[in-house]
Amino acid sequence: MKAVRIATRQSPLALWQARHVGALLAAHHPGLEVSLVEMTTEGDRFLSAPLSAVGGKGLFVKEIEQALIDGRADLAVHSLKDMTSELPEGLILAAVPTREDPRDAFCGLGGLTLDTLPQGARVGTSSLRRSCILRSRRPDLDIVSLRGNVQTRLQKTKELGLSGAVLAYAGLRRLGLEDVITQVLSTEVSLPAVGQGVLAIQCRGEDARVRGLLAPLEDATTRVAVTAERALLAKLEGGCTVPLAGHATVSEGQVHLRALVGRPDGTRVVRGEVRGLVANAQALGEALAADLLSRGAADILRDFARRPGSGA
Repeated sequence: MKAVRIATRQSPLALWQARHVGALLAAHHPGLEVSLVEMTTEGDRFLSAPLSAVGGKGLFVKEIEQALIDGRADLAVHSLKDMTSELPEGLILAAVPTREDPRDAFCGLGGLTLDTLPQGARVGTSSLRRSCILRSRRPDLDIVSLRGNVQTRLQKTKELGLSGAVLAYAGLRRLGLEDVITQVLSTEVSLPAVGQGVLAIQCRGEDARVRGLLAPLEDATTRVAVTAERALLAKLEGGCTVPLAGHATVSEGQVHLRALVGRPDGTRVVRGEVRGLVANAQALGEALAADLLSRGAADILRDFARRPGSGA
């Protein structure tokens, strides 16, 4: 009997995502035996400090990628927004299924929304991007760092007496937690992270069998969008964890990519957008990154790299 082993983190959302991909594989390949290789990553272990201070988002994927390289698993399922722009040698982004809703969601206590928060309200987030966007809109807000899985962050919001927290809408939907959402934030209000709402399925490039199994899970429209977004990320990343957003939509053969780079305190935000043909998705991402860098993003990145604990 054919079998595949899926490497995944142990958080409820990660397990949901891995099982979802397993179910898709089983539906396309009757008789395929799917098993999970559950792992704890550095990002899961170091929860006492902001993610930017302990090495950035790549901490959620390194050990899982190593399991692929070592042959302990055949494929891995990640949230694409957790992945850095460069993949380890020998590994490929084999498939990206259809994107879930990429927007952010505000989970306010007592029915509060972002628009009805009182002056000086305390709001939780685990993301420098969200902190920057919130502070640029509402400099009066007190932003509190929240780490942990989705349920842990929601629980901490209550325990710490916060007015609310901002999380990814996709994760809340996947876990059936829509009832805690008091406001879904439009992309004009809160521009999503690169890859937000996308599942990334990774495998060894040389493994033709697994690549063949994953081929039916690929969504061409999602691939175009993430190609543009990750090209932008690769040009801007610079080895540091910075407040950075990038979101592409695809319609009628055209890509519309919007992005921003900002200071964590929201005092300076450089925004830009570009449109072009689907075939030029990679070049569009690179061009928008160059535009942002020329209009001040380079200064922001340079300043942030010099900060203690910036992850640089």
